This record gives sequence, structure tokens and C-alpha cells, in this order.
Amino acid sequence: MTEIQEDLGNGLILRRATRADTEALADFNARVHSDKGWDEPDMGVSAWVHDLVARPHPTFTPGDFLVVEDTARSTSDRPCVVSSSNLISQTWTYAGIEFGVGRPELVGTHPDYRRRGLIRKQFEVLHRWSAERGELVQAITGIPWYYRQFGYDMALNLHGARRGPETGLPALKDGEPEPYLVRPATPDDLGFIAEIDEAGHRHSLVNCVRGAAQWAYELSGRNPTNAAHFELRIIEAAASAGASAGASAGAGECVGYLAHPPVRWGSHLWATRYELKPGVSWWAVTPSVLRYLKAVGLTLRPYFSDPDGGPPFKGVAFELGEQHPAYAIAADWLPIVSRPYTWYMRVPDLPAFLRLIAPVLERRLAQSDMAGHTGNLKLDFYRDGVVVSLEQGRIVDIAAWPLGRESDGERVSEGAYVRFPDLTFLQVLFGHRALDELHHAYTDCYDNLEGRLLVDALFVKQPSEIWPIA
Repeated sequence: MTEIQEDLGNGLILRRATRADTEALADFNARVHSDKGWDEPDMGVSAWVHDLVARPHPTFTPGDFLVVEDTARSTSDRPCVVSSSNLISQTWTYAGIEFGVGRPELVGTHPDYRRRGLIRKQFEVLHRWSAERGELVQAITGIPWYYRQFGYDMALNLHGARRGPETGLPALKDGEPEPYLVRPATPDDLGFIAEIDEAGHRHSLVNCVRGAAQWAYELSGRNPTNAAHFELRIIEAAASAGASAGASAGAGECVGYLAHPPVRWGSHLWATRYELKPGVSWWAVTPSVLRYLKAVGLTLRPYFSDPDGGPPFKGVAFELGEQHPAYAIAADWLPIVSRPYTWYMRVPDLPAFLRLIAPVLERRLAQSDMAGHTGNLKLDFYRDGVVVSLEQGRIVDIAAWPLGRESDGERVSEGAYVRFPDLTFLQVLFGHRALDELHHAYTDCYDNLEGRLLVDALFVKQPSEIWPIA
């Protein structure tokens, strides 16, 4: 029996999806998320929805999709889906500490049904589901401004890339053998990939955790035409590599892994993950990886196939975040910089999240000029706030701070304080911006010296590159 969440009136109902909705959901999402418009569906998105609803997924079931159905236009064979969204649960880490994340995805409404509050209704349900699962954070990517309406702020780095023309990539000398080879990954490689990927988490403050089931899903759980599918590749030392790897890599030894889509995005082939074993030389391996991407890029079709075959292949790109070791190596070959966009983040219970990451905060404090500090730090969000109580450099309490009973002067007159307008504290929390940068952008973000020094010590600017499970 279909679980109806709410009767929205005028024949519209909000309910959980079932497998019977697969075709209607896939067609709806392919159209509403198509860059070319409703009449030209994106079949990569269609395959993505098919995989989520109709194939096994490590953290998702069909009932994690919400649909708004217009029952007046539905038939016995097919529901009329006019809006939908879903919640993909996963585990992320903050400086190595795990926390649950609910990730809303595939959020959209038919153009004829917009501005009726249908997405707001769905987000109320998605947020409730996420809370019931014990997830302290919700995160979503999306169009500018929109998700601020639902308690999110743009507060975590999203991507960032370096790209360059294929004519400028490094070439082998005549007769020189390729020192590193790239081959398709197999199930036997997944343990190695997981180990190397985890080692690569050091580049990023926040990371997404993959267990054995998630890695198996990345390798073979999706339809190859799924817009969220990436090819996993193993980088091996060839017989000619010798000692150039910077470690004792022998012929055939795995030195790293690579991920890229099975199609070109526009005129370039984009590598979305590239990691090497600790101690292996980025200088030695990266030219081989670039040559591999060029060779493969020349053979792949573009994601959107125009009648004339789409744009020609022009180059390769590393989409590896704002910072990555390969960027310095490839600076002359991939000179075009794409600055990162931003994740929308929501933390409905900030004291709970801060208590979870307290060991990280204490460690940072101990390494700062404020080591051993005793006092209360008031994080003032104008309508409410958080108090962090410190004794000799240890966090002894983190509590919500209800405001409104005190005058403005009483609120800030005692102890350390920093005042953050709206949800801007999330940018500092997730390492996206330093406090001084918020001062520059927001006149009403201000503090006293003690508060400023403590926030700078506890919350360090550090980029992140999340590869979420889709």
C-alpha cells in the first residue's frame, strides 16, 4: 500500500515512491533536469533514477524518493509525477571523525506546478527522515541561492579544476616506453583503491567514507549510461619505470588509481579522482596519466550528442578540488584554472555537531597561541547562539545559547564573542572561509579580540573535495 505523507489539495498528494514509479520518475527527472529543456530528456539522468529505484544500492531504497502526484492526471498504468526529490544517506568525516549526512538529490518540479511550495513540503519530510536516521548534517549541490530558503548556507568547497589543450600535454620521446600504464579496475583491486583513497583524504578537511559495498557499487553497481557513473582505473608501474616512482615499484605494481566518466563533458575528458600511494612520485606518474586521458578522450563521445556529433575533443582536465598535489606538477600542461563552486550545508543542531568534533577543536587549540585557554566563547547568531566553555584548553561544555532576554550590550559585554549573521558560521565551521574573510564580506560580523583569536584557533580554513555516493 502506498504511504501517503500528505494530501496537498487540488488532487495533489505527497507520498513515498515505489518500484512501480520507476518509469514515471525516470522520465520526469530526465526532463526536469535536462540542460536542453523539458522536450529533450537527459538519458543519463534517466539511467541514474532507474539505478536508484530499480537496482540494489548500498544506502538507498525506492522509498527514499518522494513524489508529488497529480491524481487527476494519473492513469491506472502510470502516475503523473509533477515534483520529486530523494534522500541519499551516507557517512562523511570531519578531520577523520565520522558523522551521518543526508543528501537530498534530484530535486525538481514541473514548470506548470512551481511556486506552490511543493519543494518546501518535501524538504520538511526529507529533514525529518534525516533526523530520524541520526544524521547531524544535510548537504546538497544546486543552483545559486535556492536552498538558502530551507536552512542551508553555501559553506563547503565543491570541485575546482585545472584543464589544458591536448596539444600542450607531455609527450614521450621517440622510442621511449611509457613508464606507467592505466588499466580497468577489477573487484580484486577494490581493497587497494579503498586504501589509497583513504590516504588521499589528507588533502581534504571533509570526506565521504566508502565501505566495501560502496566501492563495489562504484565499480559495477551502476548502468554505464548513468550520469553519476565513473570508470575506475588502476595505475601500474611498467617494466621501464625503474626507481622513478620514488618507491621500490616493480613492473606491474599498483601505484595509484584514477576515476573519470565514460564520456567527455563537452570538449574535455575530466579526471575526477587521482590518488597515488604515499611515497610514489607525482612528478614521475602524472605525465603518463595525462597521456592516458588524451588517448581515451580521443575515443569517447561527448555526454550530450548533438546531431553533428558534438564538440570535438580539445583537451583534458583534473577536477580534483581547489588544491591537489597533481596541480603543481601539471601547472604548465593544464594552465586554465576553474575555481570551485560550493556545497549547501545544513546543521540543525550545532551544539551536537560541535560536541562530536570537539577532539579536533581541542587539538587545534593546543597547537595555537591560545593553548591552555580558560573562558567562554559565545558564538552569537543574533537570534540564537552557542557557548563553548573552555578550561585550561579543554572543552568542558558546548550548549545552545538562547538569546532575546538580554540587551545587546549584556549579550556581548562578558567573555569572548563573535557575531555571525544568518548562517555564515557554517562557512567557518567547514573550513570554507576564514573569519577575516567574513569580516570583509559582512559588516555585521564582528567580535572582540579574545573571540577572534579563539575562532581562528578552533576553526581553520582548509579546502575539501567531496566525492559523494550517488
